[in-house]
Amino acid sequence: MSRFLRVMTLEGAFGELKKHWRPRPKFADVSLHEAGGRVLAEDAVSKLDVPPFDRASVDGYAVRASDTFNAGEDSPIRLECVGRLPAGIWPRVELRAGKCLEIATGAPMSRGADAVVMVEHAVARKNIVNFYRAVAPGENVARRGSEVKRGATVLRAGQLLSSPSVGTLAAIGFKTVKVYKRPRVAVISSGAELRALGSKLGRGQVYDVNGPAICRAIEECGGEAEYSGIAGDRPSQIAGLVRKGLSSSDVVVISGGSSAGAGDIVPSVVDSLGKPGVIVHGLALKPGKPTFVAVIRDKPVFGLPGYPVSTLIVFDQLVAPHLRYMAGLPPLERKIVRARLSAKILSARGRREFVPVELVRGREGLSARPILKGSGAITALSAADGYIEVPLEEEIIDESKMVKVVLFGGAENA
Repeated sequence: MSRFLRVMTLEGAFGELKKHWRPRPKFADVSLHEAGGRVLAEDAVSKLDVPPFDRASVDGYAVRASDTFNAGEDSPIRLECVGRLPAGIWPRVELRAGKCLEIATGAPMSRGADAVVMVEHAVARKNIVNFYRAVAPGENVARRGSEVKRGATVLRAGQLLSSPSVGTLAAIGFKTVKVYKRPRVAVISSGAELRALGSKLGRGQVYDVNGPAICRAIEECGGEAEYSGIAGDRPSQIAGLVRKGLSSSDVVVISGGSSAGAGDIVPSVVDSLGKPGVIVHGLALKPGKPTFVAVIRDKPVFGLPGYPVSTLIVFDQLVAPHLRYMAGLPPLERKIVRARLSAKILSARGRREFVPVELVRGREGLSARPILKGSGAITALSAADGYIEVPLEEEIIDESKMVKVVLFGGAENA
């Protein structure tokens, strides 16, 4: 298989994948109770006026505004209270001159009433109410359609549905809403040394770090992760889990066993499962060179390196953009800050490198300290605030040079 480890740029890998697979968003109608955190798939047009009737915006008394015009602190106006208007009950009484109605917030306004005096500005004695403040027509009244007119577009397709936006959909008459389906991603870890979390480790064994880390990364992209477990290093086991993932999911992600060593058999196993098979094997990326991409049954299989830092960086650069598109999310835009490099960085020409850094604020401003623990150390990312990208053509970034640091999520206030 001579095409294996034919190293290409990240952009080249995107182009090669595009020849064989195009991500296609899918949609579903879900109840509003399930809509939170989903992405709206079509514009939401109001089915009714909001509010659907004139209603009181405060607790108080519904009045004819003209009856209160001469009211003041020292010269109250006296009106007869002829009833009470609770929320949820349609009024049958028409308010006449010289009369008032006790009214609750949200209650429909009675015919004849055109304003509400706040309860703080009135004193009731039996059925007589003294008003110490005048109100203008429409005061303390939410008019029909004052928030939203029927037929108005309230939310746009592509909007992430938060609790306020779900509440808005309920207010404009929606019971269900059309959203982007979460892309389903099968996650497989490969390696004879891997053991499931919580199990007892033997000599030479380690816990599966990539499985849970990749699952969380998928969820952050709006996807739904299906953890398939550890494949070990037997071809039949690897093939079986990949086939299962292809049948149940939209995308398959497998980590480990992708480099050029004698024991790294995952690319050849995946390639044997269908055409066109492996289309990319080798990225001009550090960390992440052993990455491969295959297309089987019109579904992509992303083969990520086994080392955790490599895995997560390649996922972020290669897999995440496709998942976000399928989930209806916009491309991720991370904040960039400028900082002074605290130590020299040496890189290999011809490979784009991502170097995790820790930001430190000092007298002379922000400095970036490279975290050079190797691609096998997951703490290299957990301790990092962001990363520096070293271009393909550069071999050295000198100490004290001002660099751009791309911040990870949660580092925005650095």
